[in-house]
Amino acid sequence: MKNLMKTVALFFATALMFTACGPKSDIEGFEKTKSGLHYKFEQENKGSQQAQMGDVLVVEMKMSLDDSLLFDNTGNPQRMFEIANSLFDGDINEGLLMLHIGDVATFAVEADSMAARFPMPPYYKQGVGSKVYYEITLNGIITKENVDKEKAEFESTMKKLREEESTILAKYIEDNNISVQPTESGLYIIEKRKGKGTKVENGKAVKVNYTGKLLDGKVFDTSVESVAQEAGVYNPNRPYEPLAYVVGEMPLIKGWEEAMYTLSQGSIATIIIPSDLGYGASGNQGIPPYSPLVFELEVVSVK
Repeated sequence: MKNLMKTVALFFATALMFTACGPKSDIEGFEKTKSGLHYKFEQENKGSQQAQMGDVLVVEMKMSLDDSLLFDNTGNPQRMFEIANSLFDGDINEGLLMLHIGDVATFAVEADSMAARFPMPPYYKQGVGSKVYYEITLNGIITKENVDKEKAEFESTMKKLREEESTILAKYIEDNNISVQPTESGLYIIEKRKGKGTKVENGKAVKVNYTGKLLDGKVFDTSVESVAQEAGVYNPNRPYEPLAYVVGEMPLIKGWEEAMYTLSQGSIATIIIPSDLGYGASGNQGIPPYSPLVFELEVVSVK
């Protein structure tokens, strides 16, 4: 009887062990969760802070599709993940929840599962068992509480900028004695020299010299070399020449496009663009969110 009890106990212990470990991974050196995520820890710090749902993780990571590197920020820890509910069985979120600060681990996700939801590299082939590997070192954790606090502060700042824009723009119009009326969309077009050449129309090839500024006069971009040098934004690695494009075929901010349709070859104009016709809440390089813009335009040619 004692031997039988030992055998039964051993059976259940063995069964429990295999249930906890999940199915066997087909990747050498890896374990596999019940949902299908493959994982391997090079270093574990179970005594340190563990990642939780909603946390943002600061990591160094190499990401690859089989042997092809997709991303690498080794030596440059960055905020890379905000842990959310899994999108499919065995996705990376399950692995992130295993991590503690200081852990070094590799997770392998079935590429076919990812391909059903995310764009994949052109060399990806379905049905051949490819894996997407995440080699992760967890450097830090921003807790959900702090993430929520940051989001609230950001939203408050954005709301303030949005509410202040109309006042700032109105003051600029008044201070610069601008008497032209805005268009229905809110765009100001001040044509300083009437163009006598071909009118700008959809499908026409145009060349335009431009200088873009914030309301405080700071130049953020220009096609004119002398202006770039004077404004301290000169870049020796770019050409300084009129912007050439086909009207209607190049994605441009709405304010620029609307203004161009009112101009002709030879026109020189100043346009004042509210942010909803510019870069809006997102801003752009050198352009803060909710920034009205001033462009000096010269339509060099229209063909």
